Amino acid sequence: MAGHSKFKNIMHRKGAQDKKRSGMFSKLSREITVAAKMGLPDPDMNPRLRAAVNAAKAQSMPKDNIQRSIDKASKGDAENYEEVRYEGYGPGGVAIIVEALTDNRNRTATNVRTAFSKNGGNLGASGSVAHGFERLGLIEYPAAAGDEDKVMEAAIEAGADDVQSDEDGHQIWTQQDGMHDVAKTLESALGPAEAVKLAWKPNLEVTVTGDDVATLMKLVDALEDDDDVQTVWGNYDISDADLEKLG
Repeated sequence: MAGHSKFKNIMHRKGAQDKKRSGMFSKLSREITVAAKMGLPDPDMNPRLRAAVNAAKAQSMPKDNIQRSIDKASKGDAENYEEVRYEGYGPGGVAIIVEALTDNRNRTATNVRTAFSKNGGNLGASGSVAHGFERLGLIEYPAAAGDEDKVMEAAIEAGADDVQSDEDGHQIWTQQDGMHDVAKTLESALGPAEAVKLAWKPNLEVTVTGDDVATLMKLVDALEDDDDVQTVWGNYDISDADLEKLG
């Protein structure tokens, strides 16, 4: 088990995410619909859907919106989205993985490539950076769930592999195949998680400083602003002082 981490830098700034609530709801709705379409429309019987619904609730998404997204899949009138992954490099040699749900691969690929090229990056071939990451389960809790010791104890009891805590909250890491079992056990001790998802955890981090910080954040923002993009992962580490300079 590990202690504190700057993982918030890898996931980008939470404050920036809060400003994109309407876009966030659209992305959450898409994930709910895809999860419901791929399995049963009952969150209790569909782990991916349960995780998607919990993530939506954590972002205060209205219940009617959540149910509407499930109903779209149940009625068979939902768009046919497919999961695609893009890999590339950002300023300072940072490795970036972009996950998307799209109904038009050409549109999404063009938008992602444009975001990279306009913001100091280069879109690479499939597999060009994924080898530098581990594919793991990630369960996130807010700081209000408890102090580091409480969360650590609950995570150990649930069979998690690692915990990283800071002032923003707790990130609990698991193996892929055990993610939902661990999440279910944690829910009994800590309540519903903010998010339960598969994640890309970097094996090594790249420290980014100077002008590269602003350029990199513009790249991440451009990618996250795209409606088709669900998540952006990177192996970058930025000091709190440099992040604060961005405002």
